[in-house]
Amino acid sequence: MSEAPPDLLRVEDLHVEIGPQESKVEVVKGVSFRIPKGKTVALVGESGSGKSIIAQTIMGILPDIADITEGSIKFFDPDKNGEFVDIATLPRDGKRMRNLRGGRISIIFQEPMTSLSPVHTVGNQIDEALYLHRDVSKKECRELTEQMLALVGFPNPSRAYGMYAMELSGGLRQRAMIAMALVCNPALLIADEPTTALDVTVQAQVLAVLKDVQRKLGMSLLLITHDLGVVANMADEILVLYHGTLMEAGTLDEIFTNPQHPYLLALLAAVPRVDMQPGEKLVALREVTQELPESFKEKAKERKHGEDEKILRVSNLSKSFAVKSEQSLFGSAGEHVLAVDNVSFSVRHGECFGLVGESGCGKTTLSKMIMRALTPTSGEIYFSDEDGEVDLAHLKGKALFKQRRRIQMVFQDPFSSLSPRSTVMNILSEPLEIHGIGNRQWRRERAKELMTMVGLSPTLLNRYPHSFSGGQRQRIGIARALALDPDLLICDEPVSALDVSVQAQILNLLTRLRKELNLTSVFISHNLAVVNYVADRVAVMRGGRIVEIAPGEVLFRDPVHPYTQNLFKSIPTTDLNHPLSLDETNLLSIGTPDEWDQRFVPEGPGAPMEMLEVGPDHFVLVRPSSVTRRMVA
Repeated sequence: MSEAPPDLLRVEDLHVEIGPQESKVEVVKGVSFRIPKGKTVALVGESGSGKSIIAQTIMGILPDIADITEGSIKFFDPDKNGEFVDIATLPRDGKRMRNLRGGRISIIFQEPMTSLSPVHTVGNQIDEALYLHRDVSKKECRELTEQMLALVGFPNPSRAYGMYAMELSGGLRQRAMIAMALVCNPALLIADEPTTALDVTVQAQVLAVLKDVQRKLGMSLLLITHDLGVVANMADEILVLYHGTLMEAGTLDEIFTNPQHPYLLALLAAVPRVDMQPGEKLVALREVTQELPESFKEKAKERKHGEDEKILRVSNLSKSFAVKSEQSLFGSAGEHVLAVDNVSFSVRHGECFGLVGESGCGKTTLSKMIMRALTPTSGEIYFSDEDGEVDLAHLKGKALFKQRRRIQMVFQDPFSSLSPRSTVMNILSEPLEIHGIGNRQWRRERAKELMTMVGLSPTLLNRYPHSFSGGQRQRIGIARALALDPDLLICDEPVSALDVSVQAQILNLLTRLRKELNLTSVFISHNLAVVNYVADRVAVMRGGRIVEIAPGEVLFRDPVHPYTQNLFKSIPTTDLNHPLSLDETNLLSIGTPDEWDQRFVPEGPGAPMEMLEVGPDHFVLVRPSSVTRRMVA
């Protein structure tokens, strides 16, 4: 028997077509690469480049309308020294492919919530892989499952075994997916965008788990992502894909220190960094050309205010939600969860106020209260108009309806936030109809102006959202938010679902529109580099409280609160001289206040804390006994 080669997988001249028989489109065009044993290979590219199709081809899970027309996928199983199998020739539902799939080659999908069954426990779902590929008893199965849950970082594996996906945070759901993929000790793990939907600290923890498990099991990893910061911290070799064609391939050092292909150079230029200089611009691959209509220019002139005038002032704002007790399924609420805890801040006319923090910290709840989609439990929301300040928290009826026109929102998911049954014309006209503005002809002209303003052709007005790309859908969402000519624009994670190149396009568009329209904006994100690029001042939120507020250049240069400092430590960058410390032991403690200076730790929800001014316009949350100067809202 011949000696096993150093490569685990070799893809040679792979061609894949997809679509109906009479109109097939080639989506993978002669791609060749290798995955060495025990190494990590990253497959990088925009949405639609063919990354996931290649992963599905290797797993044998291509859709029925897709076919491999040429090429081979040779898998050299370490358990079968020197022998290989050509996956491209195996029937997708044949016994040999089923034995490989899940047993020797596993995959982690992008969205853990939709990939996990909501009606089965985590333990049941991991057990299923063992029953399919290993001859084990029920007792052995549970033991192996709990061992794997412990290996991927579950603090209480026996308890996690009986939990459902909805009971887990995003990070723990992704760990459960990793456990399910690894329980049969595969030789190759394919991770398809494993951290796209995760916060920066949770992302760092998941990456640390993957690195740790890979080292312990001697496994190879194919990492599919569009996040170049993740690639720089994980990969040994990198493949750059564009429209199904391999543009550039090389080692980590070659790709990041000496990139050659114009597409790779463009991708690197589109990545926001925390160390960007004032005035430095992201370079989008396809920049949006936009034109500001005269009617919007006139309104922009009316919006000019003094530099320090405040448009929004939030004072002691809190929001609690009732949760039912475990003992009473149909009874009254048992306890209350404090989602937003005594938050105060102000936003100046014309500025972009950034709000960052992990999922569950209260960012979106806070934005919904400003919009009055939620009613605060306590506190005030002062919004300035021509007659002075009005308290949005206590407005009702027509008065609230009038103010809602002046505050609009751009949502996170550009697809689910647009009605699939409405044309773009209807989507852009609806806010104007609701507020009784203009006649039908005027609204049609307004919709054309809005499309031009966000860089889309008015000829597309009669199309439906499904016929647009993600970036185009988000531009339609921005156009809808601007239809009523608002004074305050709330952007809730507007680029988190987009590729890095499209992200740069949307960020540049939002920045230009804000300046040209003299708009004020609140920009919510968990991506610190994105917030650093767009925001003038930044507030860091944790556990329902704002723990630090400062001008962007001050906060990113000199963070004071331990939580803010830990957030910065978790950011993956493309700088090879400053790699992310993927130490699972250290990363598990990120965001926990156990070892923080006690000045920064609240005694519990609702416990008194005060903002201490530590520099010009720079405030940090501390216990009252530590306060020397109170913040003036």
